Amino acid sequence: MKLENKVAIITGAGRGIGRSYALRFAEEGAKVVIADIILENSQKVAQEIAGKGGTALAIHTDIADEASAGQMAGRTVERFGKIDILLNNAAVFYGVESKAWNTWTVAEWQKMFAVNVTGSWLCARAAVPHMVKQNKGKIINIASGTADFGLHTLLPYACSKGAVMTLTRCLARALGRHNINVNCISPGFTIDEATLLSLGGREEAGAGFNERRCLRRFQRPEDLVGTAVFLASADSDFLTGQVISVDGGDVLR
Repeated sequence: MKLENKVAIITGAGRGIGRSYALRFAEEGAKVVIADIILENSQKVAQEIAGKGGTALAIHTDIADEASAGQMAGRTVERFGKIDILLNNAAVFYGVESKAWNTWTVAEWQKMFAVNVTGSWLCARAAVPHMVKQNKGKIINIASGTADFGLHTLLPYACSKGAVMTLTRCLARALGRHNINVNCISPGFTIDEATLLSLGGREEAGAGFNERRCLRRFQRPEDLVGTAVFLASADSDFLTGQVISVDGGDVLR
């Protein structure tokens, strides 16, 4: 129960990897806010947590909208009285197709940055004042190995995730005086709903990614949740500004 009595907001937790974070945080004793742009998905995960004896609140949140991000933080404090942890998981990835670097539209580029980068910043800006009041907090951003690898076929996504790494370092510098830790997880190619969609529903189509890894197997959501719990817990109280690659040894820093 590493997160007992902690209040954690997890964005994009209505499905995929975000759902896995939410379920594990609840198992570790956290009261979890499922903030997702699809309210029905949020409610399903909240019900799943409640069915296992945990506590969760489903909130419709568009992280790219300033007012919505603010309402997310406000409703969390109204319900639970505080915010201990913010896990910025929500991002544009579902249904994104690989293509040549110079064929992306300006609209596609702007949407990617509006959600993946600006959205993470807006959520942090909404949550931080509540963390400052208690002189403690944990912010966990989610980047991607596509930024380290330079995956040009997902250019705006990779660039936005590189910006998330920079956002992590900048926020760590700004917020350390308030005893707020800001760190980042950079996952490798993970088999979940979104990646299966990109693989045409065929898991084996992603087997080539395993050949680059030191640990030559598929990465799954459960491979990420332990690191997230560590970064959310007291075990990481003197760790900040770091990007941790959880990818089976694809990127070696």
